[in-house]
Amino acid sequence: MKASDYIVKFLIQKGVTDVFGYPGGMVTHLMDSFHHAEGIKAHVCYHEQGAAFAACGYAQSSGKLGVAYATSGPGATNLITGICNAFFDSVPVLFITGQVNTFEAKGNLNVRQRGFQETDIISMTKSVTNYAHYVTSTDDLMEALENAFCSAMSGRKAPVLLDIPMNIQRQEIDDEKAQQMLSAQKEIPLAKCADVQQIADRLNQAKRPVLLLGAGFKQNCPVQELEQFLELTHLPVVTSMIAFDIASEYPYHYGFLGAYGVRSANWITAKSDLLISLGARLDVRQVGSIRENFAPDAQIIRVDIDENELAYGIRNEDINICADAGNVIRQLQKCGIQQVSDEWLTVCETIRKKVAGIDNGLPNEIIAKISDMIPDSAVITTDVGQNQVWIAQSFACKKNQKVLFSGGHGAMGYSLPAGIGAYFGTRKPVISISGDGGFQMNLQELEVIRREQLPITIIVLNNQSLGMIRHFQQMYFEERYMQTTPSSGYTAPPFDKIADAYGMDYYCIRSAEELREEFFNSQKPVFIEIRLEEATFVFPKLRFGNPNQDQEPLLDRDLYEELMAL
Repeated sequence: MKASDYIVKFLIQKGVTDVFGYPGGMVTHLMDSFHHAEGIKAHVCYHEQGAAFAACGYAQSSGKLGVAYATSGPGATNLITGICNAFFDSVPVLFITGQVNTFEAKGNLNVRQRGFQETDIISMTKSVTNYAHYVTSTDDLMEALENAFCSAMSGRKAPVLLDIPMNIQRQEIDDEKAQQMLSAQKEIPLAKCADVQQIADRLNQAKRPVLLLGAGFKQNCPVQELEQFLELTHLPVVTSMIAFDIASEYPYHYGFLGAYGVRSANWITAKSDLLISLGARLDVRQVGSIRENFAPDAQIIRVDIDENELAYGIRNEDINICADAGNVIRQLQKCGIQQVSDEWLTVCETIRKKVAGIDNGLPNEIIAKISDMIPDSAVITTDVGQNQVWIAQSFACKKNQKVLFSGGHGAMGYSLPAGIGAYFGTRKPVISISGDGGFQMNLQELEVIRREQLPITIIVLNNQSLGMIRHFQQMYFEERYMQTTPSSGYTAPPFDKIADAYGMDYYCIRSAEELREEFFNSQKPVFIEIRLEEATFVFPKLRFGNPNQDQEPLLDRDLYEELMAL
């Protein structure tokens, strides 16, 4: 069979049903192989970055390997933002780039380029992939595909990249040899386990324990085992922002912590005497700029599948366990954990009630109303900026829903193409939420939604500004707004005309009361613009150097002292 046919057969064997890319000269053989294959479909996006984000959304929503392809040169370099997004959020995506024919390649010649659009994408992406390989032959290709799959799906998942010259894509592989390679699959190593008895012992000794769930835990969350464990222990739960949708209906879930976190989560963490972190990086956005001020009276136990993350500690006495966080939950159920005291739960509930509603504003009210109305099985994608934080703060996630973020890389323009990938990963309705700034970065992907009539509801929170940066300028630059508002250089187009151009039903609202359930139950694309005032803010917000529980706007000092005394 032709080598490009082998690639497609390999992907089908691994359970991949949909891939995303953009046509180009150096991937024409691969495109042709997708066209003739049954059981897999290649979707044309309108920018390689859009294809990369779509592959991320597919992988995040389905748990399968995502796949994006592009031609050499600008096609390959346009994938890099999506590659970084997958790397920092541990998303398993195979990126396939076409490359110039081997006989056109510069090799060891000291020239910048020999073949048209020849670009060394391997050197550019080695630091943000688990495996990046230039394919030199058909034998090399078969082995490299298996290595790439295992590297993407093992341990801490990550993107991988294969750069395949055009002449190798079109070469023939002996059918018998191809079948032998397809049947001789490598096994993915089992996730690391650990002795969890010390965690159990600390839990039973603690008076004020808290469980912190991070994105690393969310990726392979053992839902049923987690529910059983929480029902058994009544442990208070806080999360990272990216993982706020885990155990969202659990009664002792107090929201996400950190710089923009929910006040109750930050206060409860600050009052704890034991913090068990499962798959959270504990970066500056989560713990604050002065790390030793985080959970000052707590023993911290950290579980992470990546031992390198554990090297970035909080205090010297941290207990670090390199293991799969999901396996730890499974094992803890067998360790005889005692139920948390009513006294500690009373403190947590008191904190929740005392700080409830302090930071509610119009965007938060609208997001809360949207979360009540959308289908129980929907996948929600967010962009980056104020919209992302409002969703994490105020979206009441239902049990069967999943919310996808661009977390570590924080890539604006993620939501719309990721929503396309999420639909093909789940075949469930998708709600794609963006700000007006992020939406404009990949709005060309509306044509994919129009072309295939996908049941995606697009929501643009339009404040006619780059709100997050505008807020920084207000706080730290004496309200000198530059390139963030209409009067300082930033503008947004009339979104009703964009919706009309792509043949979508359009609604414009200005308040939560104007929302209707029928907006979110359509089987075809819908565009909703939510008009906001230019001066929108994300509250609470942590000022640099403050402890997490002292976010702005500052609490009334009497209330602050009351909470400190609990």
